[in-house]
Amino acid sequence: MGVLAKNHRQITLFYHSGTTLGKQALAYVETSKMKIRAVDISKTKVTGTQWAEIADGLHLKISDLIDTDRPDFSQVFGKEPIDLDENGWLTLLDKNPKVVSYPIVIKGDVYLQIKNPSDLAHFL
Repeated sequence: MGVLAKNHRQITLFYHSGTTLGKQALAYVETSKMKIRAVDISKTKVTGTQWAEIADGLHLKISDLIDTDRPDFSQVFGKEPIDLDENGWLTLLDKNPKVVSYPIVIKGDVYLQIKNPSDLAHFL
């Protein structure tokens, strides 16, 4: 049993309100007639266990949730590749949530990274 509440009649959106894609994803989800739980990761702390469950639901490694090509990332960590273990990536997410690659939507047992706002149209 996971720590994230999952409901087929509710959409949970993990997004960063400081990114254009995050704002667009929120606007798209708000047009849905479903119950919405929006988690702005710039204001709400997401636990390591929750990140691990999200990564697992997406069939990704935790490091795959992070956009190492973002200017925000390279300003803090440089342009050289970094090699961290799972706990290191979780700490990085905890301290720098803006480096999350894409907003993430969960509906029931379905997880989806929103790489383009139109991805939500198919999902909803």
